[in-house]
Amino acid sequence: MEQFIHIPSGNTKLAATIHYPAQRQTAERYPLIIICHGFLSTRIGVDRLFVQTARHLAEHGSIVVRFDYGGCGESSGDYGKLEMDDLIQQTKDVIDSVLSLELVDRRRLTLLGHSLGGAVALLTAVADPRVQSLVLWAAVAKPFTDITRIVGENLLASSPDGGVDYCGYRLTRQFFESLSRHQPLVQTHHFSGNVLLVHGTDDEEIPVDYCFLYERAFRLRNKGKCDKEVILGANHTFSSIQHRERLLHVTTSWLDAEHRDMKRSNQVI
Repeated sequence: MEQFIHIPSGNTKLAATIHYPAQRQTAERYPLIIICHGFLSTRIGVDRLFVQTARHLAEHGSIVVRFDYGGCGESSGDYGKLEMDDLIQQTKDVIDSVLSLELVDRRRLTLLGHSLGGAVALLTAVADPRVQSLVLWAAVAKPFTDITRIVGENLLASSPDGGVDYCGYRLTRQFFESLSRHQPLVQTHHFSGNVLLVHGTDDEEIPVDYCFLYERAFRLRNKGKCDKEVILGANHTFSSIQHRERLLHVTTSWLDAEHRDMKRSNQVI
């Protein structure tokens, strides 16, 4: 079953879709996965990446929520006027809303972030102890450097007010300044949960090298494991059938094991 809702976040209404396991039992509590999309994306994703992901994970026994950040997709607001802290807060507001769902196991919460959404997911997890694990797909590691490269460094440098028009969005100077204030790689040691990293070797948007930088940073922690999967030939959105099937297989297998371990740990407690 799929359900469309609006989630309040300040003055913004975030459009969201909830996916429930088909064979759910009212006495059962299910792990929750929240999908965080990337820069100027939507909860649908390029080539329906997040729709396919949510349905696949729900078939494997999770409640999955995919949502549009403010000013994206069907959400209200102006994305170009947001800052990184706003994206983090909106993610926390989604957590607040959906953790109260009757069938959700509050002790098994995973954030799945893609591209800039990967950086936002990590920074949210650092700030919110309710997040137990992270899945980061092609995650941004250097927000300002990565987004200005995508938008165009010359375009940004030639702007008199520090903002740019890009793909129908007016991205403000404050938006870019906020990107420069956040360094996800430096924050990895503040998250003690388990992490899965997935990246494609043919990603032209976010370098596959970042996957190895994240792996090294996460493995320097005193607590929490980090697993990595590099998919040969995959692009930024894992758009070929072969690459997407591999992406979903690796992610689902990792999450299934993670959820079993969480459930056993919670039962011991």
